[in-house]
Amino acid sequence: MKEVIDEAADMIWDWEETYGVKIPMSCNISGGEPLLRSDLFEILEEISWKGSDIYILSNGTKITKEIARKLARNKVSGVQVSIEGPEKIHEDIRGKGSFAASISGVKNLLAFGIPVTLNSTLSTVNAGYFPEMVSLSKSCGVQKLGFLRLVPYRRGSAMLDKMIAVDEVKKLHRNIFSMDASPVRIVTGDPVASQFSMNEVTEDCGDTALGGRAAAVSGMTILVDGTITPCRRLNIPIGNVLEDSLREVWSMLPVLEALRDRKRYEGRCKRWANCRGLRAIAYAYSKANGKENYLAVDPQCCIEDNPVP
Repeated sequence: MKEVIDEAADMIWDWEETYGVKIPMSCNISGGEPLLRSDLFEILEEISWKGSDIYILSNGTKITKEIARKLARNKVSGVQVSIEGPEKIHEDIRGKGSFAASISGVKNLLAFGIPVTLNSTLSTVNAGYFPEMVSLSKSCGVQKLGFLRLVPYRRGSAMLDKMIAVDEVKKLHRNIFSMDASPVRIVTGDPVASQFSMNEVTEDCGDTALGGRAAAVSGMTILVDGTITPCRRLNIPIGNVLEDSLREVWSMLPVLEALRDRKRYEGRCKRWANCRGLRAIAYAYSKANGKENYLAVDPQCCIEDNPVP
């Protein structure tokens, strides 16, 4: 892990020197549950030494006061805690007793000055409870409330029939961004949802990816066994850090090249540069239907100028 962290940092520093630009470096530590690792804080220390921002994605149940103190000591920039709705809904999805344990973890983080984002994965099971999530976020005192659509991948594949219909997705996104959540800030990693918080697009945004998800554009994922994937929900192996150079993977892998090439995408949308749909959903949904196409149209895209072929 230390070698991989060193390689990633050296790669970015070389880019900065070569191209004369500052590249903000950040690392999201996810899982599973990252706090189950006995060596987590050694890993965080290595990353911190390289000057990278560190974010933890957790269910919050393992965050005791001592853990929160250690996270603060390691200068963690923020923690995202998964909360799927009010207590009953959350526990229907994540198990009995999990809600109180997660909220306790949130309070411990806030007590040590660590910014917290509550995050919900939205499906037909919990989407209607988002207003309660706003109230919960305010009462907890967190800084942000985030959301993402269900990706029918891994355990989520069993919930394929719980994906929200396209028309309902559009209504949901408009409703969410019209809510008064102040002082909590509503955020999302969903590129389609983000379009509803942007100004109207009248001209084509071009062929260079400027926004949307990080896959192939501003980041990649390393799994626990060293497998490299474009993102943590896009289950396409593109190498392994035990054998492959990160630089070569980033610059030469055909999958990443395709993800950066507008001409290879199905559908046509003038917002491509700012969105590109959620590739993990496009891939998982097409795979469930026997096609395995990571360049397919996002099946829940509800933007008028992106007609499905």
